[in-house]
Amino acid sequence: MRIQSLGVIDDAVVALSPGFTAVTGETGAGKTMVVTSLGLLLGGRADAALVRIGAKAAVVEGRIVIAERSTVADRVQEAGAELDDGTLLISRTVSAEGRSRAHVGGRSVPVGMLGELADELVAVHGQTDQQGLLKPARQRQALDRYAGAAVSAPLDTYAIAYRRLRKITAQLAELTTRARERAQEADMLRFGLEEIAAAEPRPGEDTELTAESERLGHAEALGSAASMAHTALAGNPEDQEGLDAATLIAGAHRAVEAVRSHDPALATLADRLGEIGILVSDVAGELAGYTDDLDADPLRLAAVEERRATLAQLTRKYGQDIAGVLSWAEASAARLTELEGDDDRIGELTAEHDALRAELGERARELTEARNAAAKRFADAVTGELAELAMPHARVTFEIRQSDVADPREGIDVGGRAVAFGPHGADEVELLLAPHPGAPPRPIAKGASGGELSRVMLAVEVVFAGTDPVPTYLFDEVDAGVGGKAAVEVGRRLAKLAESAQVVVVTHLPQVAAFADRHLVVEKTSDGSVTRSGVKVMEGEDRVRELSRMLAGQEDSQLARAHAEELLQTARAAARTTRRLPG
Repeated sequence: MRIQSLGVIDDAVVALSPGFTAVTGETGAGKTMVVTSLGLLLGGRADAALVRIGAKAAVVEGRIVIAERSTVADRVQEAGAELDDGTLLISRTVSAEGRSRAHVGGRSVPVGMLGELADELVAVHGQTDQQGLLKPARQRQALDRYAGAAVSAPLDTYAIAYRRLRKITAQLAELTTRARERAQEADMLRFGLEEIAAAEPRPGEDTELTAESERLGHAEALGSAASMAHTALAGNPEDQEGLDAATLIAGAHRAVEAVRSHDPALATLADRLGEIGILVSDVAGELAGYTDDLDADPLRLAAVEERRATLAQLTRKYGQDIAGVLSWAEASAARLTELEGDDDRIGELTAEHDALRAELGERARELTEARNAAAKRFADAVTGELAELAMPHARVTFEIRQSDVADPREGIDVGGRAVAFGPHGADEVELLLAPHPGAPPRPIAKGASGGELSRVMLAVEVVFAGTDPVPTYLFDEVDAGVGGKAAVEVGRRLAKLAESAQVVVVTHLPQVAAFADRHLVVEKTSDGSVTRSGVKVMEGEDRVRELSRMLAGQEDSQLARAHAEELLQTARAAARTTRRLPG
């Protein structure tokens, strides 16, 4: 892993080996930046404050060896990234302005994808994770993870039914609490539909009536104009000497027609005059018919205006025109049918609601049984690990219980009891610790010291490594509060875990660091930065000196050196018993 411009680190390369790698250094030297760097590669939150002062961006690059046929490899290839001979290159850049970019296998990807890969690649644990283990929800998650399919299968079925119940409960609440408003809405729709039905409007009727009203209101002027036009075109029978257009056109046509044979051009004009005469006669006839058909009945006009007023009332309430009124009526009829069917809908939803609660009760019972079965195995396994971590008399147990509810309608029936329930079932899971014989089991939040909590969490991870392993484990000072023989045993168990996975530990304890296969030290330069040469691999005499510093704060103390060599011999002896040889 290469780290550039991150916190106190200017430019450094951290080479993590297979097996157990310990990272040590003085307080403030930058050990935490190693953990932070891994966190960024695993999709952790980017923060501009991480960028080294004066730098434009912080960059972390990592090279991860993965199995070619694995979930990670499949996900990487789906994203269009490439593997380089079984290794995956990941980089994360954080700008000084806080912007973040991620690349996987040479392809730019969303940062969220790094988090997806991290779930399959690395388990990260720090002191905050210890505090998380104090929460009952995290303890339930740990138990469910250990139980595997025995819990996950019924939990998946339970979760589907639970989400459906929540949705139906919300629908029922909406239907019942708004019953009055919905009844008022139905009455309003019913009134409007009855008003429209009584008027019986026809599509386009308002347009037709407007045109008829205009014609009837101006009947006298329209008749006079039509009559004058007819007289001008066809003449007045009572005025024999009057000239009209038809007579004049007919005379013109006869004059030209008589000589048309002498000139084709004149013949064409004669034909056009004949056509005009026919057209004038037709228009005159239509004007006469219009005058005869024109209705000037005031009673009809009154009826039209009354009908228009009726339609206007509808358009004021339900639409801009009759087409809009009819559209409103259609939509309102559908809505009224829906509202009138609420009672039936409430009945259907209530029946489904009751059936789902019964199903949830059955699934919750299955979950409780599966958790109880797994809890004993899990607790016994963790207790066995604690015995190896200098807590030989400690015992871990799980308490799995349900809370009764006063109102059965607020809970589900599990074994004849009305109990509270949630998205993960009806169980309240709590991890209990009895640190020594005679001590009553107490919740670890109340009964465990910092050192005991560190060992409990490590024991849980060692147990998980045998049932749900990941390739890499990262522990950030999880040995806080541990010392003496317990620290030696913590180192021994971390070495044991490293037999089947890569383990990286940031530690202040020489007893832990002595068991590492590779020992890295983070050192600052005189200007307070960590450069490329600031992350060193400690071997031989250098490793003894570093362990001496960790033991006594004095690299050259003979007593500290003797103690450091003894620690290394203890680690080597432990390694030989398990056919491992730390450096």
